[in-house]
Amino acid sequence: MRKKKRWIFTAAAAAVSAMLLVGTGAAQESGADPSNTDVQEMAQTDGKVSIGLEALSEKTTELLSGEDAQSAGENALPTGEIAPPTGEISPPSGWMGPTVVIDAGHQGPGQDMSGTEPNGPGSSEMKARIVTGTTGRTTGLPEYELNLNVALLLQEELLMRGYQVVMTRETQDVNLSNIDRATIANESGADIMVRIHANGVDDASVSGALCMVPSASNPYVGYMYNECGTLGQCIVDAYCEATGLKNDGLQEVDNMTGINWSQIPVTIIEMGFMTNEGDDLYMADGNNQQTMAAGIADGIDRYFQQ
Repeated sequence: MRKKKRWIFTAAAAAVSAMLLVGTGAAQESGADPSNTDVQEMAQTDGKVSIGLEALSEKTTELLSGEDAQSAGENALPTGEIAPPTGEISPPSGWMGPTVVIDAGHQGPGQDMSGTEPNGPGSSEMKARIVTGTTGRTTGLPEYELNLNVALLLQEELLMRGYQVVMTRETQDVNLSNIDRATIANESGADIMVRIHANGVDDASVSGALCMVPSASNPYVGYMYNECGTLGQCIVDAYCEATGLKNDGLQEVDNMTGINWSQIPVTIIEMGFMTNEGDDLYMADGNNQQTMAAGIADGIDRYFQQ
């Protein structure tokens, strides 16, 4: 696994940039229930590339050395005056953070649900290539809408933190099987894949978030057990800390097609139970969805800081 460090736009870098703008000292100077549709995937299973990154303070200092620093000093404004905007910060050529594939689970209605595909490479077990997803029991919000809402917010959050992002979908009008989604990730050169889902069961009292990962004995991706487990644990812990939702930990699964075909560390974040009133109401709130996305991003940060 090719773990890469995040590039952090530190307070020191911000301070250096601020000094440049005001011209002061610039020359001195980042559950197996039928209504659980993700269990349906277990039972019958289930890009635009955007780049964003942040500058290191030491790189900022380096760029201000020599002739650059001298030029900055010559063009500095009198103390107390603020320079006009000069556009977004542009990092040195070649700087790129880790690449994350975000897979917003399911898709909009109207797709052909009749097709099947192998559960894993070389498997004779066939499973549904597309499943429907669950629905908020209280809110009526379809899971496919919730998944995409959070996925798009997560994309924005990761870009701001310096990651490269590959989206398996950015619209509801797609027809992507679980193998299709894994293939997008495998061919992107990405470092990890995070699949965004929500849970559902008959028992309305069941609540909380969890991450699904393969077991060590998984015949297809067992070799990635440690990396997938670390990724899932980092995400579910950070997510629950951010949202306050119950932490149901990790669930090991070996019959998820989208996991079994992955060639990079992968986890499914089940953000909460849409069949639980409290979880459902929380996840349907737009402000909370921003917190949910930030929590997932925090977990991704933790993974790459391991």
